Amino acid sequence: MTLLEELKTLGVNVEEGLKRLNGNEKLYTRLFGSFLKTLNANAVTADFDSSDYTEIIEKTHTIKGTAGNLSVTPLYETYSEILGLLRSGKPEEAKPLLEKILPVQEEIVQCIERHME
Repeated sequence: MTLLEELKTLGVNVEEGLKRLNGNEKLYTRLFGSFLKTLNANAVTADFDSSDYTEIIEKTHTIKGTAGNLSVTPLYETYSEILGLLRSGKPEEAKPLLEKILPVQEEIVQCIERHME
């Protein structure tokens, strides 16, 4: 199974992502390497301090945007919801969503890493 085929099984809207890049599959695939770097640089954990979550908002926004650009739908939708909760001053409601999406995110990361070796 190719990277893009496997990503489809994980909920990534590959067709939409390719459409944004005029069907350039090589570029789209290469951008997943950048996506991994973005995730590593902006790692968010569910045990964040809810008294000062400014940095978490910034990291969440970055992940949401990058996931959206590549049509990594499960991450985009959940991080969008988390971001809204954080901006509304509801960090305790955001934590369970983050706990739920992190295993999905890890599965997507492992998929990309396997195909980029």
